[in-house]
Amino acid sequence: MSPHPTVAATPATADDVLPLREQYRQEMNCQVVHDSIHRRAGWTTTYLLTVNGVAAGFGSKAIGGPWTDKPTIFELFIQPALRSRGFDLFEALMAASQAPFMLVQSNNHLQSVMLHTYARDIQSEAIVFQDGLTTAHPSMGSVMHCLIPESQVRQCIDARQGGPEWRLELNGETVGTGGILFHYNRPYGDIYMDITEPYRRRGFGAYLVQELKRAAYQLGAIPGARTNTTNVASRKTLQKAGLVPYANILSGTLIDMSSAAGG
Repeated sequence: MSPHPTVAATPATADDVLPLREQYRQEMNCQVVHDSIHRRAGWTTTYLLTVNGVAAGFGSKAIGGPWTDKPTIFELFIQPALRSRGFDLFEALMAASQAPFMLVQSNNHLQSVMLHTYARDIQSEAIVFQDGLTTAHPSMGSVMHCLIPESQVRQCIDARQGGPEWRLELNGETVGTGGILFHYNRPYGDIYMDITEPYRRRGFGAYLVQELKRAAYQLGAIPGARTNTTNVASRKTLQKAGLVPYANILSGTLIDMSSAAGG
């Protein structure tokens, strides 16, 4: 490699970088929270990163949905052999994308370094959990009912869209609802739940999450979950059901490189 290699970030299609995205998923080896938005038409712009014309990785910018008025770099992957050019490649991505914001899943170490190097006003938007412990909370007489047929559940899994929902009942009354969303990279599913006010703080939440974990495994999925950093009750419930925190979803405002260079 020459002493001054040429780095570039050029617009690419999802198919152009698919092999690189597969490497990215394998390296992450976890639920990738924003994986699904690549499949939503008009929601992303992708860039191929190159060093001396050789594919080095990719970067993705969110431009649709919640990011319609807030273009945000949300994925970055550089092949290990070319990570010594990581800062140069990221600066090329910033210049090409003109994205004023960045979002990372903090267990992506390379992307986290870029966030803390090139962004300010960094904050945590969510905590990401993975399964770490099998629990045995009692049902306390409650019963779970799946609200959609199994054939529809399988369609959701195959399409990586939506997912089943369950209702938890006690003596004919609804204790809470919860489900598993399959918007994420295979084989992960995202658990959510809500307990009705009269039944909160009685252990039903942990039981419901425990059983949703069990249902996910029965469907061939690996359960995970997310919650807002300020939702202490949700954090405690997820941990009581054996889910453990392993990452934050961090966001920040990218610095203006032209101003930085001028300073």
